[in-house]
Parts: sequence; structure tokens; C-alpha cells
Amino acid sequence: MTVVSNSSPLIALARIGQFELSRLLYQELLIPPAVRDEVVRFGEERIGAVELERADWIQTVAVSDRTAVELLRERLDLGESEAIFISCPVD
Repeated sequence: MTVVSNSSPLIALARIGQFELSRLLYQELLIPPAVRDEVVRFGEERIGAVELERADWIQTVAVSDRTAVELLRERLDLGESEAIFISCPVD
């Protein structure tokens, strides 16, 4: 099964030492660029950064509908907004 995630579950699993649980539960995990940036680049020294960098079952997938993402930004952060449009692409 393929699942889309924002940063919160990844950070939470890393915090409790159970990051590998995501691999056991899902064959593949997709994240948008904003989630990778939040965990790895902006959280470079924080819990979850190293785990995400090493996770070969997690793929970063670009979001094609930037307009839709920006509309959601009024209520959600960037990672959450992008994650919605990976799982529910607008044609």
C-alpha cells in the first residue's frame, strides 16, 4: 500500500524510536517537497532528519497544482497543503 504523509507522523515515530514502523505498515510512503524540507533541511539537527534521509521506502513527489496548494495555505501549513494534493491530485 502507498500512503502520503505530512511531517508530524514521521517526527513522532522518530521521537519514540519507531520510525521503521512506517516501513512495516506501508510498502511505500510519499511525501511532498515541503515535508522533506521541514524534517530534513529546516530540522537538520532535530529528531527525524537522519531517519528520513536514510529511508529508501519514502519518496519525495512534486505537486503539480501550485494554485490549489496556495488556496489551502490560508488554513494549513505548506507541508499539509502539498500532501493533500499528492493524495488527491486535481486534473
